[in-house]
Amino acid sequence: MSIRLYVGNLPKEMERDELATLFASVDESAATKVITDRKTGKCRGFGFVTVQTDEQADLLIEKFNGYLFNESELKVEKANPRSGKSEDAPEVEPGNSSRRKAPKDSKRSPSGESATAAAKPDPRWAQDLEKLKDLLAAQTANS
Repeated sequence: MSIRLYVGNLPKEMERDELATLFASVDESAATKVITDRKTGKCRGFGFVTVQTDEQADLLIEKFNGYLFNESELKVEKANPRSGKSEDAPEVEPGNSSRRKAPKDSKRSPSGESATAAAKPDPRWAQDLEKLKDLLAAQTANS
């Protein structure tokens, strides 16, 4: 059974051969893949390395996680298993924010937020929002 490793924080100029050379220094049988942008052909900042055993995977993670390569600190970890797309769990690529689509029947405000989200401010910013509202009210009153 093969083990797939996610390699993140790759430089934009990275090519497959460079990644293969880097990981071949520890494991010659490692297969590599750099994920590239379709339009530009440049690295999207991540790739995958496939090895045959857990021991090889652990060795590569130990050696290369945090490794400084072309002024970038690599992030190496076991990749999440591929899964078919289902409605319950949206597929998210490593490094991307988890964006979920709103249900089709939810009502949206003109700004694109759902009606319930527009009514309640984010609790992390509620205090700052209140300060801004007070400043705006004072500024409007002075005009």
